[in-house]
Amino acid sequence: MYKGTLRQILLITDGCSNSGESPIESAKFAFQNGITVNVIGILEDNQSETDSGFQEIEQIAKAGGGINQVVYKENLSQTVQAVTKQAMTQTLQGFVNKELANIFGQNQTIEEIEPEKRGEVIEVVEDLGETCNLEVLILVDTSASMNNKLLTVKEALIDLSINLHARVGENNFAIFQFPNRNKPIGLVHDWSTELDSISVIFPKLVTGGVTPTGPAIREAILQFSKMELKRGYDDAETYTEEG
Repeated sequence: MYKGTLRQILLITDGCSNSGESPIESAKFAFQNGITVNVIGILEDNQSETDSGFQEIEQIAKAGGGINQVVYKENLSQTVQAVTKQAMTQTLQGFVNKELANIFGQNQTIEEIEPEKRGEVIEVVEDLGETCNLEVLILVDTSASMNNKLLTVKEALIDLSINLHARVGENNFAIFQFPNRNKPIGLVHDWSTELDSISVIFPKLVTGGVTPTGPAIREAILQFSKMELKRGYDDAETYTEEG
């Protein structure tokens, strides 16, 4: 049974990208490399969900095999948790559908299973959601228009960390911001199982500049590989010390 790691990029933004490559192509590339891209768009009270920026949000999530949600900032905390969990379930359902196709030799999905057996399969998916490992790279838009939303983002991410710790599987989080001065993204919080320390970090973030969402997603993909390399190096050092 599946015991691997689910990888997600959680993009939190409030507007259109306006610099660098297409974020839709970057999201597609992420999905091809086993990383789901989920997007939360934050609205102001006077904004409409029909704004062009939020059409882009939908397209990014679709290309990244993930889900998207538009939210007013006062509801952000609950939305971050819901999107992360829903995306995890969706990814696992995709895995189970592939397994079903292998077993039955045809393109059978969960929805096509007879009702009395479908419930059992859904229970398996829910169990996997509690036991698999989860890596979430949170990509926060810190362009000028996000200035009055960062406090809400911080609180939402702390709530996410607390909420997911009820799971059996291991959770790892990292937070990056964009734009950054010299690179597509900047490190805010390195990979960790806890997000409580962001209370100190977030007030120091500086907002401003363009919105290079495409390059930011592309660079975020590399961070998963860098973490794997570091983990392998650390494991090797531990093995050498113990040996």
